[in-house]
Amino acid sequence: MIIRPIEAEDNEAIKRLIKTSLEDLELNIPGTAYFDSSLNDLYSSYHSQQNAEYWVAVDDETIVGGIGIAPFDETTHTCELQKLYVAESAQGQGISRLLMDAALEFASHYYKYCYLETTDTLDVACKLYYKYGFKLLEQPLNTTEHTAMNQWFLKKLH
Repeated sequence: MIIRPIEAEDNEAIKRLIKTSLEDLELNIPGTAYFDSSLNDLYSSYHSQQNAEYWVAVDDETIVGGIGIAPFDETTHTCELQKLYVAESAQGQGISRLLMDAALEFASHYYKYCYLETTDTLDVACKLYYKYGFKLLEQPLNTTEHTAMNQWFLKKLH
């Protein structure tokens, strides 16, 4: 298993993985990442922002997961953990932890806090966030395009 930064040629594979994952979870609805225009070119989306990165998990030349860090609120030095997905066939192998480790290590060099949005129907993901020290918030930090999300987490990085 290799965790590496996204390359331009990974765009279609990670887009397909994210959309398939959301379809399988019946989350291919407005207000989720399913409709993010950035999915068409995640490589450029992350590389056009300062202190942002997207990583993919590659197993035998197949992309089986991904995760991103992007700026969220510069005034509070907060980033957002985004688009953590692992293919169903690769779940249960610790890939989410490898991706989280890469993302949070990167984030700790540029930010004081890490924010994320999810839904309580993603029980396994929520448990992972708690294990990494994220604290559940009562409401989102800012307005967001992901209006279908009902769980918001924040982690102090330093």
